[in-house]
Amino acid sequence: MGETPRSVLMVHGGGGGGWEWAVWRGVFEAARLQVEAPDLQPSSRGLALTGFADYAAQVRAALIALPRPRAVVGASLGGLLAAACADAADAVVLVNPLPPAPWHAQLPGRDWPDVVPWQRDARLTGTRRALPDADEATALFAFRNWRDESGLAMREAHAGIAVARPGCRVLCIASMVDDDVPPALTAALASDWGASLLRAQAVSHVGPLLRRGAADCAAQALAWLSAQ
Repeated sequence: MGETPRSVLMVHGGGGGGWEWAVWRGVFEAARLQVEAPDLQPSSRGLALTGFADYAAQVRAALIALPRPRAVVGASLGGLLAAACADAADAVVLVNPLPPAPWHAQLPGRDWPDVVPWQRDARLTGTRRALPDADEATALFAFRNWRDESGLAMREAHAGIAVARPGCRVLCIASMVDDDVPPALTAALASDWGASLLRAQAVSHVGPLLRRGAADCAAQALAWLSAQ
């Protein structure tokens, strides 16, 4: 199965930040793992011209700076980024990941402006709808911390990114309900890649990270990483 990781890189999804991993980070650090959960940064050309490759370069650089054995954990867009950098990891955990080609063709259709105004247009009521399984404090914190996102990076991800099947072990985590990445799509990816599949009790796209039971989901992922 491989060695238990000494270090873990956690990669957030579009419109989010390293703050999304606060619960998971606490669980992993309690097990004495080194955890890094950086915020993805716009390129020097500005957010509207920040592409998937710009983010992938940041993820790869952060990952290879960590001691081995190391794992990369990614959610949503961060899941696709983690998969794209899996060759630099010893284990991978993908949480409701945006799928690579050819599975991307099964994603719901979306139009993405040059800058996706997730921060500018954020509303607490909308955040509560997006996080139906989160407590009020978590929903409020998320509402205050969403960020605008690169439409270019999102368009590229939804257009299909070619990713080789990882050579290391992989765990895919799928919410019970996910309007952004259908659970059946994550299950199909896991099956094709010979990955383990965990069906989380969450009923939203970011529920495995932010719902009331996020610590339990993190503990299950940690147990899988620690299995020999």
